[in-house]
Amino acid sequence: MAAVDAQNPLRGETTCGSLLQQLQQIWDEVGESDEERDKMLLQLEQDCLDVYKRKVDQAAKSRAHLLQALADANVELSSLLSALGEKTFIGIPEKTLGTIKEQLAALAPVLEQLWKQKEEKIKEFSDVQSQIQKICGEISGSNEQVGSPVVNEADLSLKKLDEFQSQLQELQKEKSDRLHKVLDFVSTVHDLCAVLGMDFFSTVTEVHPSLNDSTGVQSKSISNDTLSRLAKTVLALKEDKKQRLHKLQELATQLIDLWNLMDTSQEERSLFDHVTCNISASVDEVTIPGALALDLIEQAEVEVERLDQLKASRMKEIAFKKQAELEEIFAHAHIEIDSEAAREKIMALIDSGNVEPSELLADMDIRIVKAKEEAFSRKEILDKVEKWMSACEEESWLEDYNRDENRYNATRGAHLNLKRAEKARILVNKIPALVDTLVAKTRAWEEDRGISFTYDGVPLLAMLDEYAMLRHDREEEKRRMKDQKKFHEQLSTEQESIFGSRASPGRPLGTKKVVGPRANGGANGTPSRRLSLNAHQNGARSTNKDGRRDSRSAAPVNYVAISKEDAASHISGTEPVPTSP
Repeated sequence: MAAVDAQNPLRGETTCGSLLQQLQQIWDEVGESDEERDKMLLQLEQDCLDVYKRKVDQAAKSRAHLLQALADANVELSSLLSALGEKTFIGIPEKTLGTIKEQLAALAPVLEQLWKQKEEKIKEFSDVQSQIQKICGEISGSNEQVGSPVVNEADLSLKKLDEFQSQLQELQKEKSDRLHKVLDFVSTVHDLCAVLGMDFFSTVTEVHPSLNDSTGVQSKSISNDTLSRLAKTVLALKEDKKQRLHKLQELATQLIDLWNLMDTSQEERSLFDHVTCNISASVDEVTIPGALALDLIEQAEVEVERLDQLKASRMKEIAFKKQAELEEIFAHAHIEIDSEAAREKIMALIDSGNVEPSELLADMDIRIVKAKEEAFSRKEILDKVEKWMSACEEESWLEDYNRDENRYNATRGAHLNLKRAEKARILVNKIPALVDTLVAKTRAWEEDRGISFTYDGVPLLAMLDEYAMLRHDREEEKRRMKDQKKFHEQLSTEQESIFGSRASPGRPLGTKKVVGPRANGGANGTPSRRLSLNAHQNGARSTNKDGRRDSRSAAPVNYVAISKEDAASHISGTEPVPTSP
């Protein structure tokens, strides 16, 4: 019973002393010697020391483990704070306060919260880096499946996160810009394909399959290769558009030229309005779908070929039309040509077949251009010839008017004739200066070109010279008539003194009407545009003693030189009295 009690250390009354007392009693009963008793007591002491020592060692090891755990916790704390970029954290206990276990217990929730924050940071970094990695792959055009990005857990600071986010924003902006470029390119390709009559989907999918309309905007390829190929495609389509437009404009020009040559009706021309409407358009102005389709160009080519064949069969008609245009130019310029011989030559060339129709028409076009240039160089002189002839017509009318004895009577239209006579006298007074200017310009024209200036085949200077001579003769005749008038008046005065009456005035004998360049008309009285003088036959020119042309005589033949006596007769309403020679 005592042994059992001694083995039960959990009982409160069992102590080392009571156990030792029990041991003493047992030894006494057994009769152990003192020596044995001493040995056993020493052994007990040694066993107790060993137990204590083991307990102390265990306690020391436990303390060491706790200290290591505390140190590790502090290191982990420092590592987490460093990784998160935090210098401190709310809730971290002081290292010297409390036991080791208390310190560990205090650090546990802090570490747990920091680990949680670190995991959130890692996830955030991973998301940002994944987006960066994805956009970089889209820009590079890489289709490889890349795993999750590796996050540097040693640096999860806000500064590093801001750097990644800034990089992500730049990449997103670049992606947006690239996407806009891609969409612009695709839109341009669509417009160009529409104008050229090409299949848009097949064209754009050749660049990249993601560029068709079936895919979303964000799914379209924005890689460097895609942008480069789109740019090349746009350039190729623009060049194709430029070449097609040039070809179509050439065809349109040929069509219009052929239509004009063959007098094609407006109804037939309207069938190709879709071709000719772009004849002067620039490349950027052509935006109508199908305007430059290949079938349209082929249609225009077939029409040009058809008209070319038709033109060959109508060459004579076209050539004669151009010859008529040439003759009309020469007629307006008062240049005399042999029209019949020219037409016979054209007929001979066409019938011989030795000349290409296009070459013949081109040669006639050149002749028409040269004829227009020649007519333009003569225009200034011809305008002054027109003024001169008009002035001569007015001068001729004025002479007829002055010979009319009833011109001042109160007849119908008399006041209109009087006004016309006043204007005619002003115009006639300008004739000498006009003729002088005409002579000077004609001479300058002839010196510049080395040929004679003809008017309907007659040298103009010869016309002006003969006009001047006739004017000189007319002035002589006027002076003679003036002398006759004086003699007649003297004779009338003598007769009046003898017979008491004055002879009635009559038309002077031997007088005639001197005509201007337009007064020589036909049988119906129509004024001719050419002087009916001998200038064409002999080219007579009046010369002075020095052998030069007399510019003073460059006035119309029927120039009205109204003397004082004539003026007085106009006012009194009487005609000069003719006298017999």
